[in-house]
This record gives sequence, structure tokens and C-alpha cells, in this order.
Amino acid sequence: MPGPSEQPREHHRQVRLPALALVALIGARGAGKTTLAAQHFKPEEVASAPPAHSAQDGDLLAPLLQVASTRLAQGELAVVDAPLVRPHDRRRVLDLARQHDVAAVAVVLDLPRALLTQRLGPEGDPAALAAEVTELHRTLHGLEKEGFRRVWVLRSVQDVRQVRMRRVPLAPDRRVLEGPFDIIGDVHGCLPELRSLLERLGYTSGPGATGSGMSPPEGRRAVFLGDLVDRGPDSAGVLRLAMDMVQAGSALCLPGNHEEKLLRALNGKAVRALHGLDVTLKQLHAAGEGFRSEVRAFVQGQPSHLLLDGGRLVVAHAGLPEHFHGRVSGRVRSFALYGDTDGRVDETGLPVRRDWARHYQGDALVVYGHTPVTAPRWLNGTVNIDTGCAFGGYLTALRYPELETVSVPAQEQYAVPGRPLLDAGLLIR
Repeated sequence: MPGPSEQPREHHRQVRLPALALVALIGARGAGKTTLAAQHFKPEEVASAPPAHSAQDGDLLAPLLQVASTRLAQGELAVVDAPLVRPHDRRRVLDLARQHDVAAVAVVLDLPRALLTQRLGPEGDPAALAAEVTELHRTLHGLEKEGFRRVWVLRSVQDVRQVRMRRVPLAPDRRVLEGPFDIIGDVHGCLPELRSLLERLGYTSGPGATGSGMSPPEGRRAVFLGDLVDRGPDSAGVLRLAMDMVQAGSALCLPGNHEEKLLRALNGKAVRALHGLDVTLKQLHAAGEGFRSEVRAFVQGQPSHLLLDGGRLVVAHAGLPEHFHGRVSGRVRSFALYGDTDGRVDETGLPVRRDWARHYQGDALVVYGHTPVTAPRWLNGTVNIDTGCAFGGYLTALRYPELETVSVPAQEQYAVPGRPLLDAGLLIR
């Protein structure tokens, strides 16, 4: 029997690739990037440089990036197989990833130079190889600072042989969940109204419910659209209920801009405690550090938006145009939390929000809130269900796939809106 130090390796090295990403295969000539690509990716996923390229061949990267761009625009993973040992070339890859709101990840083949020289044989260019290896080693440790989300380095033939590529769905991708769903608009601390709405939807407390949560009717699941906190009387209670339901598997939850600001405050950032945040922070302080830590982890763990029911349903706090669906970037998250803004404010001091739904042309139904309206507003395959409960309006849910709205009136007006609620006008299906 071999001793502990002699045990054979049982676990292959695993590279966890986002299912939608721009993958850069980086390495000097002879490193085996094209062979690796053929082993782990479909031919249509890979854009490869010609094997005998040289600096005199012109811009070989441009056509590769064009192929990758086409795939990324279609929501498909793309792989660029080129030396990419120079930061200037990698910057073009990173720019393309940012353009398409996907992560750029790097798989680096940093094999011994002697092995590369042997592979290239007598017809190889030793000077060019030496330059590529030197440049790779000079810049290798800065790849993450350049902007690559993840970096994996394979340093030996054994590493290359044992590596396994695993596709990992992005956080918003919950397309396997088909519903039915009860999607709930901005709660804003209105706990009595939330319990009343859930009861009307058939949810029950008592036996079978977890903690302060409520159990759904058979097969259904609640989806909270964010802005659980501020303005209303019991933000801490709403958080407890939503967190318990998520933990029990009876609900999904998204962050709103109010949770984002709350998270900054809990992390010690300087924020202005306006619009009810001061009351929320007092309630969380009274609840103790343990609960505050749970809230912090809960908010941090929520994706910016969700794709559900095979991609036929998209939920996001402030809405989301079709070219952002299923993607993960700072730009996508900002839109999902704050809507279509450009930094301007109106005469009341509130952000100017452009009406993105008027130009929506996607196939998925987008359900959102954030901008309070007098009644659910249907437009171009989108529906806004923030009906201003904290302002004395209603708390509204959309039953999916039935596409029926259910509302309960506010028990009282807890806050004064900074501007009048928008008239939903003609309901357009």
C-alpha cells in the first residue's frame, strides 16, 4: 500500500467557465492552444489564428474578434485562439467582452520553453518564440488587473492532459424553473399588505411555513422584484419573511436600488439615509448583528435579474432591454437596479428615468417595478407592477403564466411621493 504522500491524484484540474463568456486561450507558439481548443470546445465556438502566423502577416486578430463578436451577440460562448501574449492584443479582447456585457476569462498555457522549442522543430523561429515567452512571463501576473474575470494557468503537459472544462450557468440563468410564479412588486416595508397579498394568492402561515415565511400553493413560487425595504412600517419584518421563503425554496428574490443602498450602509460606506433608510437601519440595529449579517449576505447573493421558464420570462427590478438579458456586467446591473438613467435629475431632485419599455422588442415578457404607477402598466411585452403601496396605492402581484394581476390596497399612506405616481393610462397587452 502506498503511503499518504504516494497516493495517486484522483481529482482532475477543473476550469469553471461561465456558460456565456469570451474565453482567451493565451500562450506562446507551440503551447498547444489549438489542440486544447479542439478537445474542449465545439469547432463553431473557436476562432483560431493560422498556425504559421508572424508579425508580418498583418492584423490577424481582427477577423477572430469579428467571429467572436457574432457569437457573443447571439448569446453564445466564444473562444479566441491566438498568442495574446501582449497586453495590447489582450486589451482588444477585453474591449470586445465589455462591449457585449460578458466576462472575459483566460486559459494560459505556460509550458516550458524547451518543450516549445522542441515542438516547433528546426523550422521554428527561436527569436520570435523567446520574445513571446519573455512577454508572457513579464505580464502574466497582471491578467486579472487587466480585466480578466478569472485566470487559469496550465504549466505542464500533465496539467493540459488532466484539465477539465466545466460550463457554469450565469447567476441570472434560471431557465429550468418553469413556474408557475407569483411575481410581487415593490413592497417597501409594507409587511401587513405583503401578508395580505400572499394570503389572497393562496399562501399560508403556520404548519409547514419556515420561520416568518409563508408556504405557497402546490407547485407555485413567489418572486420578489426588489425594494423590499424603506418607506413602510416594517422593513426588517419584510426582510425576515422574504429571506425565510427564499431559504425554504418557496421564493426567489432580486435586489432593488434600495437594497443596494442599504448594502452600502451595512458595509460602512457613506450614504445619505433618506427615503426611509434611516428607519430601516434603526430596525436592523435593534435586530442585532447576527440578523444584519444575514441581510448583508442575502442582498449580496442576489443576481441582478432572472431568466425563467426557458427564457420566456425575465424579471428585473427596474426592467431590462433584450440585449441585456442573461448577461452579467456592471452596466447590466446598473440598468436592472436603476433603470434607463443618464445622471440627470428633475425639478424634484429625483433621477430622470427614460421609458425604455416604449422601445422594447424582445420575445420574453419582462416584469419589473421601480417606477410607481397608478395601475399595472402593460406595454410592448413588458409590465410594471409597482403600484405604490408605500404611497397609499396598492401592492400588486402578477400570476404567471396566467398573466393575471392581484392587488391589495395599502392600509395607510406611509410616505409622500417625491412626484405624483404615473398614470398607467391605456393598458396594452
